[in-house]
Amino acid sequence: MNATALATRLLTERPRPRGIAGWRHAHWLAVGTVCLGAFLGQLDASVIALVFPALGRHFGAGFAAVEWVALAYLLVLVALLAPIGWLSDLVGRKTMYIGGFAVFGLSSLGAGFAGGLWVLVGLRAVQAVGAAMMQANSVALVARGVPGHAMRRALGIQASAQGLGLALGPILGGMLVEHASWRWVFWVNVPIAVFGILAGWYLLPRTRTAGAPTDAPAAVPGPREGRTGTHRTATHRTAPREAARFDLPGLLLLTGATTTLLLALSTASGLPLPGWAVAALLLASAVLALALVRQERRAARPILAPGLVNTPGVRSGLVVALIGYLLLFCPLVLGPVLLTGAGVSTAHAGLVVTLLPAAFAFAATVGGGWLPRGWSDVTRCRFGALLTAVGLLLFALLPASDAVAFPLLVAGYGLGLLLPANNALVMRAIPAQCSAVGGGMVNMARSLGTALGMALSVLGVHLAGAASGGRTVLLALAAVAAAAALLTRPVRTRRTGP
Repeated sequence: MNATALATRLLTERPRPRGIAGWRHAHWLAVGTVCLGAFLGQLDASVIALVFPALGRHFGAGFAAVEWVALAYLLVLVALLAPIGWLSDLVGRKTMYIGGFAVFGLSSLGAGFAGGLWVLVGLRAVQAVGAAMMQANSVALVARGVPGHAMRRALGIQASAQGLGLALGPILGGMLVEHASWRWVFWVNVPIAVFGILAGWYLLPRTRTAGAPTDAPAAVPGPREGRTGTHRTATHRTAPREAARFDLPGLLLLTGATTTLLLALSTASGLPLPGWAVAALLLASAVLALALVRQERRAARPILAPGLVNTPGVRSGLVVALIGYLLLFCPLVLGPVLLTGAGVSTAHAGLVVTLLPAAFAFAATVGGGWLPRGWSDVTRCRFGALLTAVGLLLFALLPASDAVAFPLLVAGYGLGLLLPANNALVMRAIPAQCSAVGGGMVNMARSLGTALGMALSVLGVHLAGAASGGRTVLLALAAVAAAAALLTRPVRTRRTGP
């Protein structure tokens, strides 16, 4: 078998078994498969900070060097989400998603065996490639794989899987580091990745057939995928896209803009670089961002698709997605700092902070059912943002003790209402044939919000001290949450290309 034939075989998406394809609830099996990737990605994101002390002791390195284990992952993830979403529209979302599990699992295995810090940093960058392959397609697979009436619930279930990963990460990481080794923090990903590959192979519907993308709902058999269902629905097809060169300049500018921004925040937070470096990095980030906008407007096939970004409601929706995850990760970083600084044990502080992602997961799945049935996604977004603002304000004002448990529950519940509804609004406004690119942009906003949340929390504590800086950041976050309620806009559903 020659290389071309092998590549064709690997990139050809296999249909699901007929029994699965014909089952009227098969779309929930696809949602469950997507939740595996969402859980794995957020578990890895929340667990890594707990291994920093162990890595520092093992490799004899300071915090400034060890933090690159997290920074390299975030930088690669933010840079690749949009281009991988673009590539997935061409190759197939199912193929790319399953490949993401394979890359993530193999790099996690290697990371556990890493013999040097910078080898580990490199393998974490490879991990981010696999994570980007999953995250760039997760929202698109859900949005185009379930019936329209079930989209909000499906996106809520996906968000709850992310919340579960966030909640279990600190607990699992602490147990593994204390009772086993930091290496098991990476090895634990391997069996989950293997299971994800098998589930994706058998449970995800094909997204490409005969060289053309297809977006049939998962509950309805696609062409040649199975005819045992009781009814058939016409499959939405899009014409093959014209050939165009990959937007490499756009990718490089995007990578440069995000890298310099995060490096500037990290430098201001204590990295051993001179003070003028912060201003230089911020200036470089602004220049690169402006150059990126100009490049994307003239590119034949831009990775950020200005036409999609300029769609009414999409731009504000992406900003709200970024804000939402900034609001989620800042308290996860600040909570343990404030509580342990007030004399609370580390283990107890971790349990208290876990209430935030736990409430997030609950609201994203079943908690939204407590709201009036007639509320639109826009109303849910605004109500969730205001609840989050109230929770963060109370967190900032109450003493650092068990009393902050209630504010964390309120803020988590609000975020669990805000983010799934906001993602549903964005995905409804994006044409079906561009759903992977749109999903990639949503996830890029989420990852950038995560990175900014971590960086801004550390910056606030570094500049003003743990107690004062943490509370100042929380007050600012409450104001940002209130602003997110004003940013939410109704969108018009678009089912055809521009």
